[in-house]
Amino acid sequence: MTEKTNNFPPLPKFIPLKPCFYQNFEEEIPPDHCHLVKRIYHLWIFYSITLAINLIGCLAWLIAGGDATNFGLAILWLVLFSPCSYICWLRPIYKAFRSDSSFNFMAFFFVFAAQVVLAALQAIGFKGWGACGWIAAISFFSVNVGAGVVMLFPAIMFTAVAILSALIIFRDRCCGRQRAFSQEFEQFVR
Repeated sequence: MTEKTNNFPPLPKFIPLKPCFYQNFEEEIPPDHCHLVKRIYHLWIFYSITLAINLIGCLAWLIAGGDATNFGLAILWLVLFSPCSYICWLRPIYKAFRSDSSFNFMAFFFVFAAQVVLAALQAIGFKGWGACGWIAAISFFSVNVGAGVVMLFPAIMFTAVAILSALIIFRDRCCGRQRAFSQEFEQFVR
């Protein structure tokens, strides 16, 4: 039996830090759920990219005459929410499917539901929240069209994150129930 060495996050050799987690979807996640866990992993990557694009949008907002608070909060969201979302909702769902842990399922659904609400609020884009959402982007068009266009990208991406997150919770939960019902029905018929 080989020893599992941590492989995530993948870091270049010249960085003195080492990966913190072991992650192997095909080896540790049951085949029935591997696709779902990978989909949630890709959503996490998309959310992290969205936070980086939001930082660029808030920088454009700042340069065009916006408030520095939004830029500072955008830095905080990127630095705080990228690793915290990995630890607080991606790792629990990974561990939940790996070891069939009801506690990790509960932790995932609780934190991920809060994440869906937060992504929806970021998509709306209240001023002073550090998110270039719809309200902030559309209202800034009267000040600077170029910055408004740049600010639209995070608004679109936050909207996509909120919708995809909600779909993962509701669609896969319903599909799981439907599959369980069909399996029970097949056993009943036999």
